[in-house]
Amino acid sequence: MSENVTVVAVDGPAASGKSTVSRVLAKKLGYLYVDTGAMYRAITWKALEENIDVDDTIAVIAMMHRIKIDFELVDKQVRMLIDGVYPGSAIREPRVTGKVSTIAAIPEVRQVLVHHQRSLTKFGNLVMEGRDIGSVVFPDTPHKFYLEASPEVRAERRKRDLEAMEIPASQEGVKESLQLRDRKDSVRSASPLQIALGATVIENSHLSIEENANVILDHIRQQSLRRGSFSAGGA
Repeated sequence: MSENVTVVAVDGPAASGKSTVSRVLAKKLGYLYVDTGAMYRAITWKALEENIDVDDTIAVIAMMHRIKIDFELVDKQVRMLIDGVYPGSAIREPRVTGKVSTIAAIPEVRQVLVHHQRSLTKFGNLVMEGRDIGSVVFPDTPHKFYLEASPEVRAERRKRDLEAMEIPASQEGVKESLQLRDRKDSVRSASPLQIALGATVIENSHLSIEENANVILDHIRQQSLRRGSFSAGGA
């Protein structure tokens, strides 16, 4: 990682608030926002579009070597294109959500995407969120955060998200789905979900998005002032 570029790593399980908090934080800092989870969803979407069985690891790896991955900047957000196409909201469809853990567990998929994620510093300072940003993608950044919340709060958040997309969901069903996702993410051999060494853990069950972003911002300021390197375009 270039010394001239700052990366803020925000990790955590599904529905821990990573995406929303990271967007707000990026705006406050004047940094670019990167959602790495969307990249794994996009690969899953592409595999499903091509009628590839996501459990067929060889077929998925072959697809990874065949497709062309590019990135574009739109409204201060880095977005991934596959063969020139940005899949948009299609990556949030239930069929993608149900298969993304399988795709994300394939080491060769992670290797390709981690390489691309590291290359995004060419765009400038980043707030990058995911599940292995502080532990694998940018382990050297001093700004590492891990968000978590109670299972009940996370289930309620995800239920609201699904209902906003007019997808019916029960609280208990969503909770079970999140628990299954947690198990899959935590036990996979490639880059399992874990708290990165040196990360600041934030339990945000009772924090608003703004409050959570401000907690992170205060930590970054303190860390950077100690290093004499704080600079925020939007703070």
